Amino acid sequence: MCNNSQHRHDAAAKRCPICNGRFGLIRHRSWKTALCSKRCLERFKARQEATRKWLSWSRAA
Repeated sequence: MCNNSQHRHDAAAKRCPICNGRFGLIRHRSWKTALCSKRCLERFKARQEATRKWLSWSRAA
């Protein structure tokens, strides 16, 4: 019998962290993060770039 916290962790691993969609036959990866589609991959990279720009701006100030 598995406890609820373990079951939730396994269920979360089967979903895309960007859109919370299910994985299909193909998974796209970026920095050990599995993503469900190219669209989510591009959104993930855009988020990383925006964070990188914001951090570089805050360091300059």
